[in-house]
Parts: sequence; C-alpha cells; structure tokens
Amino acid sequence: MNNDRIQLLMQFIKEEPANPFNVYALAMEYINSQPEQARVYFDQLLNEFPDYLPTYYHAAALYAESNEQDKAVELYDKGIALAKMQNNLKTLQELQRAQQAFEEEDDDW
Repeated sequence: MNNDRIQLLMQFIKEEPANPFNVYALAMEYINSQPEQARVYFDQLLNEFPDYLPTYYHAAALYAESNEQDKAVELYDKGIALAKMQNNLKTLQELQRAQQAFEEEDDDW
C-alpha cells in the first residue's frame, strides 16, 4: 500500500466524483493490505456506479474470501449479466471462470 498514491487517488475522487475509476483504483490499492477498507470502496462503487463492470470481479472475490458466499454469488451473477448486456466478452469469460472456480471451491467445503 502506497500512502502517497492513496492521497493522490483521494484527491482525484474529490476533483472527479463522477469518475468510478478513481474509487476502483483506491479499492485496489487497499485490497491486499486492508481488505475491509477495500470493501468500503467496492461497496461504494456497487451503490453509486452499478454499471462499472471492473468492480464485480474483485468485489465478488473479496466477499468470497470473507466467507460471504451468498454475496459473492450475487456479485458474480450481476457482473456476468452486466458483461453480457455490455457485450464485453473478455470480462464475461473472466467472471464465468472465477465463478466456476468459486463454486468448485465452495463445493469442497
């Protein structure tokens, strides 16, 4: 986690509050070191920018790692539906593979 980058991203969010990428970048900055803080920003994206497709892959994985399987499934499903609607085949395939791996891992419990 880079504190200078975090401060810069927070400034970008203040300057461009309608740009979801800045919030996404901030969530990604926190994802490995402070996943609960990343979750705050992913939730913000899901609420304020539900059509921002990149959110779904990482948010679903974060919820899966937090043993919130129902929320993870919901996010994978929403992301897959959104990718189909946006005709984004690459992201659709990534989400489908991630969901399949999650389901297989969940079956192992």
